[in-house]
Amino acid sequence: MGCRIRLVLAIHNHQPIGNFDGVFEESYRDSYLPFIEMLREFPELPISLHTSGSLLEWLVEHHPEYIDIVRSLVERGQVEVLGGPFYEPILANIPRRDRIGQMEAYSRYLEQLFGQKVRGMWVPERVWEPTFVSDIAEAGIEYTILDDYHFRCAGMTDDQLHGYFLTEDEGKLISIFPGSETLRYTIPFQDPQKTIDYLGGIAERHPGAVIAFGDDGEKFGTWPGTKEHVYGKGWLRKFFEKLMEHKDWLSVCTMQEAVDYVSPLGRCYLPDSTYREMTEWVLETDQQMLYRDLVHRKEHDEDWPQLKQFIRGGFWRNFRTKYSESNELYTRALEVSERLDNAFKSEGELARPELLQQARTHLYKAQCNCSFWHGAFGGLYLPHLRNAVYEHIIAADNLLAEAADRSKPWVEVTAGDYNLDARKEIRLSGDRLIGYFAPSQGGILYELDIRATNHNLLATLNRRPEAYHDTVRKAGEQLRNEQEGHHEEHHEEGHDYEANHAVAESESDSVASIHDLVHFKQPDLDKKIAYDEWARKSLVDHFLQPGLDLERFQKGEGLVGDFVGAVYQTELKRNGESAEVIMSRQGHMGPYPVQLTKTVVLETAYSGQLKIKYHMQGLPAGMPVHFGVEFNFAGMAANADDRYYYDGEGRKLGQLQSVHELPAAGRIGLIDEWLGLDTALEVSQPAEFWTFPIQTISQSEGGFELVHQSSAVIPRWEFVAPVNGEWSTEITLVIDTSAAQARKLREAAAVG
Repeated sequence: MGCRIRLVLAIHNHQPIGNFDGVFEESYRDSYLPFIEMLREFPELPISLHTSGSLLEWLVEHHPEYIDIVRSLVERGQVEVLGGPFYEPILANIPRRDRIGQMEAYSRYLEQLFGQKVRGMWVPERVWEPTFVSDIAEAGIEYTILDDYHFRCAGMTDDQLHGYFLTEDEGKLISIFPGSETLRYTIPFQDPQKTIDYLGGIAERHPGAVIAFGDDGEKFGTWPGTKEHVYGKGWLRKFFEKLMEHKDWLSVCTMQEAVDYVSPLGRCYLPDSTYREMTEWVLETDQQMLYRDLVHRKEHDEDWPQLKQFIRGGFWRNFRTKYSESNELYTRALEVSERLDNAFKSEGELARPELLQQARTHLYKAQCNCSFWHGAFGGLYLPHLRNAVYEHIIAADNLLAEAADRSKPWVEVTAGDYNLDARKEIRLSGDRLIGYFAPSQGGILYELDIRATNHNLLATLNRRPEAYHDTVRKAGEQLRNEQEGHHEEHHEEGHDYEANHAVAESESDSVASIHDLVHFKQPDLDKKIAYDEWARKSLVDHFLQPGLDLERFQKGEGLVGDFVGAVYQTELKRNGESAEVIMSRQGHMGPYPVQLTKTVVLETAYSGQLKIKYHMQGLPAGMPVHFGVEFNFAGMAANADDRYYYDGEGRKLGQLQSVHELPAAGRIGLIDEWLGLDTALEVSQPAEFWTFPIQTISQSEGGFELVHQSSAVIPRWEFVAPVNGEWSTEITLVIDTSAAQARKLREAAAVG
């Protein structure tokens, strides 16, 4: 019997910018290498292979032998290399100039590396908007793959999706394959025969069909439970053998072959969408839970197959409204992109225009998608990924300053809508620091970039409700009940904690999908769920109940002022040697009206520190006042002996996740020896200090985990209001990067 159906296997391998080198190495060992080695044993089975630029550059440096294997498979026609945007950005998250620029740059890189013209691409996270068509076509790409869910959102039925389609924007055409959701859940999670049976049914009903599978290569060894299942128990070999066993009616081909030898089914226009699970994750928590409850109630109804195609989740861009931190990343990268674009347009006026290409590479790396959203993977919740984005943003910012020959000490202050909220924010910058203030949000300092280390000290993350927290609570309660019922001993700290119903592998030849696992990486996570009532940033102004203790404050209790999150009036001052941001508000301390003014000064002579002056007027004479200023320091890791607090005498106080109620002093500091960063708060009036960690309970591919997001430090004063109703203090935020700079010099000397 001749070929009755074609199967496209599109494999997508990715590791984000900033991920730990050990994760790259483990994924290479567990997924990428064994998969490609197994594929070599079946030369009649071709695939379309996409590797993100962030991963491919790592492979080129660390495992050139893998590149050689792929190149040999390309040369014998077994592997088609897919392109796309270089560093795996969500296309909806970057401007059009960067979409086209990234795609063109990656096609050039791939063609030089593998000697094959790039015709197809992978759409990062399959986030789709119809205007991308013209961008993709302009970048020289002919076809791509999305999910069948995208097509169902356009009103098409499953029986219409056995091929590929043309789509158009502004007169430009590309081809799009619908990737099968059914295959995403059978491969590699169920017995290979399930896939064969599914394809056989389609072949009987639709001879000549083209069916596409497109999904993560990490499913083949890196996801929990899959290494033993796919390789130890031989799932992949069995799958490939099954494909060969049925080659008389089932032909495995690349996307390129399908486009070249099979006609499109027609033209279609797809709406804004992404894969089904992502449309759920982007919903606000209450809506997400409502959506899931609705699906669970209806999915067994007789008419559900007809109804479900009309059920929609959310729109990807709303991750920027769900998580303000995602918007901060997006707008900061967008600002650099605009400045870089303007610099290229006027590069003839720059002292060193050649630096702009380096800046663009850093910008492209900063646009890597994983830090901008959160679902079944850690993403936005992982500090090292957010830090990596900021690292490249700040590096690009530094190169723009260097290209303009801003080498001498300088300071400046500007106002603009930097975070796209239709309000003015303030940028206070110099040769060593860049600070962003939001007067409309309590006058907070929401970003503080340290140029010498390319580090944002305020890459923080708030604790907020997530739909899976309900799962954590229920699983934690169940696990404790089971342990108590069976008189089980507690596991030692550092072991994994897993609810009994979260079985990684069943007795059959299958493995649970990552979406079905309930796995605790630390004990009692359900007891540690907490939510924040205000932004965990810096210069958060708190009027507190007299005598308030730290435990209540950590719970968000005891505030008696209305300054947190409120609008401050702002004035800017500039001269050649300093720049000032003056923010003031007429608010209340309890029932009493109070005028609060805070002035932040950056000087060329002391460009590594911020001077913050607080002045109060109108305090009720003779009344007790309890005032604190909250700072948060992010990116300085916890649970490490070389990252710690110290007091005014230089004595270590404990790691950066430690809780302290310190007596009145004039200074407290935080050191991260690995970063080479020493950050200290000095106060003109002795202050008592509270410190405590901000830790989230979040979901990742490895399970639920406790993640350190920032160290909160609150200098606070309790005093009786003087007769004149005025009180002042000064806080100096001192940042010392000499250790980091010395390390750079040593490394440069060693290389030289």
